[in-house]
Amino acid sequence: MFSIEHEFDATVVTLVDEGSENLQEDVIVNSFEECVTIEQFDPRTDQTMRITLSISQMRDLAAAIELPEGVYRRDPSDSKT
Repeated sequence: MFSIEHEFDATVVTLVDEGSENLQEDVIVNSFEECVTIEQFDPRTDQTMRITLSISQMRDLAAAIELPEGVYRRDPSDSKT
């Protein structure tokens, strides 16, 4: 399950783990104009862990999900993928 909320300066996507075993904490993705942050609470440390990706890194990640093993470079003229 997931939710999408549009706030003033970001789009927030929350991913909820609905499996039956080994459930993970919710993942919160904040998409800003200049970057994307990914957050997840770590109950072992009692802290929220955050990763910040540039928009270019996020585009690379989105493209990589569908590709086989290898090394790739996106065409810089293709700003939509």
